[in-house]
Amino acid sequence: MDHEFFDDRLGAVARKVQSGTRLGLDDGMALFQSPDLIGVGRLADAARRQKHGDRVYFVVNRHINHTNICVNGCRFCAFGKEPGDPAGYVMSLGEVEARARESWALGISEVHVVGGLHPDLNLDYYREMLTRLRDAVPGVIIQALTAVEVDYLAGLHGLELEDVLVELRAAGLDTLPGGGAEVFAPRVRELVCPNKISGARWLAVHETAHRLGIRTNATMLYGHVETLEERVEHLLQLRELQDRTGGFKAFIPLAFHPRNTALEPEIPTATTGYDDLKTLAVARLILDNFEHIKAYWVMIGPKLAQISLNFGVNDIDGTVVEEQIARAAGSQTAQSLGQGELLRLVRAAGRVPVERDTLYNVVREDFA
Repeated sequence: MDHEFFDDRLGAVARKVQSGTRLGLDDGMALFQSPDLIGVGRLADAARRQKHGDRVYFVVNRHINHTNICVNGCRFCAFGKEPGDPAGYVMSLGEVEARARESWALGISEVHVVGGLHPDLNLDYYREMLTRLRDAVPGVIIQALTAVEVDYLAGLHGLELEDVLVELRAAGLDTLPGGGAEVFAPRVRELVCPNKISGARWLAVHETAHRLGIRTNATMLYGHVETLEERVEHLLQLRELQDRTGGFKAFIPLAFHPRNTALEPEIPTATTGYDDLKTLAVARLILDNFEHIKAYWVMIGPKLAQISLNFGVNDIDGTVVEEQIARAAGSQTAQSLGQGELLRLVRAAGRVPVERDTLYNVVREDFA
């Protein structure tokens, strides 16, 4: 197989992949450092095809960012505002409910709610929000609150993580999104989000959720101050937790956008398409126990998300509707994509579109 790659290092990795041998840190570094992007992509595409054939998933969903007021002050974030900032906002529960209800009429199967750490919003607020959402959009899966928000509520009320998650689930929570993972390395977190929970604490929240039967997603924010080795170590820690719990649904790499962030003077440019495709492909190869690798088109653009379907990706996310966080950091993509455009992107790539819900149950696949 070595002759198929112009980078000799890929031959050894390819033999491991083909024999079912797990990749380690050195393999991940070889993949990231290889100039043979197409070779890495072919390996990842073969791994994807083995799991999913030609099927590519998407979801009809609605994002609601209920507040941008946040006490964390992460340096990579252009969305969060300090308490008292005139640009800060908090949606009323009625407004959150109304936005979900109007999208429900359009056929959404998921509502996705994340926001800042607002010092005045406690567990009562979130219980009421989830209860009202459950009544407003019956049958729709509610994916809400990152591990950071769950931990914040636990600290605010002096509760254990399990207690908070049980309360939220009783109110209507179905699954957790993957936000807040950033890069797990303590060195990185000290530089970009020193007030945020540690990587170990993020993993603990998700492990607790999995133990309770709550499925979750996983993410990695890449393209800022992290090293390639720290990226691979992040992926290996996710794989290790998935070995123990099996609770992760999908992995979503998130490309850093520097505009309007405190990191912009140090990192003035966004990730390249080469790096985006390489990161998705490496994730597919290392995360052998994750069923789904998702290209978040909001961060990398619809066209590159479409190309990523040849680099290990089997999920192109969804309609999204009104995502604010990436947009605040300079993302130039639209705030939503219609189902028709998602179908067009998938079909033009020679793949079969499958509408799913948050838990990857098939909603529809018989598109005319």
